[in-house]
Amino acid sequence: MSHPGYIGHMSRPGKLDAAIVDAWLARHPGWAREDAGAIVRTFAFPDFAAALAFVVRVGCAAEKHDHHPDVALGWGKARILWTTHDAGGVTQLDLDAAEACDRASA
Repeated sequence: MSHPGYIGHMSRPGKLDAAIVDAWLARHPGWAREDAGAIVRTFAFPDFAAALAFVVRVGCAAEKHDHHPDVALGWGKARILWTTHDAGGVTQLDLDAAEACDRASA
C-alpha cells in the first residue's frame, strides 16, 4: 500500500466521489458498500487459524500505514471494513488497503 505524499499522521486524502468508489467496486468482486461511507468484504478460509493469520497480516499492514480497518473474526471467515473517519467516508487509502487485503487473502 503506497500512498504518495503520505507521511505518518500528516496529510490524509479527501473523501472520494461515489462514482469513483462505484467504479472501483465494479472491478473488485466481493467488496460492497456498507452504508454510504465504507467498503466491506467477508473473506472465507478453510479454518479459524487461516482466518486469524489473514487478520494478523492485515493488522500488520494497517499498523505500518497508520490506517486501521474494523475487523470481525470467526471460524473460517474474516470481515474487513474500511473507511476514513476523518474524511467522512471512503478515500484512496481505503481502496489501496482493500486491494492489499485481496492480495493478503490469496
